[in-house]
Amino acid sequence: MANKGTILILDDEVGPRESLRMILKPIYEIFTAGDGNEALRCIHDKSIDMVTLDLKMPGLSGIDVLREIKKIHPDVEVIVITGYGTLSNAQEAIRFGAGDFISKPFNVADIIAIVSKSFERRTYNLKIKTLIQQIKGLRSSLNENKEGYPEWAQGNDLNTGVPGN
Repeated sequence: MANKGTILILDDEVGPRESLRMILKPIYEIFTAGDGNEALRCIHDKSIDMVTLDLKMPGLSGIDVLREIKKIHPDVEVIVITGYGTLSNAQEAIRFGAGDFISKPFNVADIIAIVSKSFERRTYNLKIKTLIQQIKGLRSSLNENKEGYPEWAQGNDLNTGVPGN
């Protein structure tokens, strides 16, 4: 069986949290949290690919949790699902790294489509990061070992093209 993506559902209300869990559990591995501190412990302890989070919660707000998630694991996709959806809330969430914003009550088809799109975005972003790291490694390797290159290249920094000493 292929490796399922993992989703952490963060909502202080049991109804929406359990609804999301039931909708997504046939496709993804699901973890749930009822408050921000519990969610952050889960982020530290488990390999989480995506988080759905409510904005208005007692204790840590959804925005505070979003900021912390992005500090801990910047590659985790975050979807805000809230009953307090305003333009200001959406802008703030996106500014801090949320990939999408859904208002409650939510539509099941929309949830599935947005989560799927977010997983695709995460996959592409991780592939791009890996490719960039490989290119950086290749460039470093080329700079360390210039033997076998034409004489004009041996005195140049291959990263910048600037002649060396």
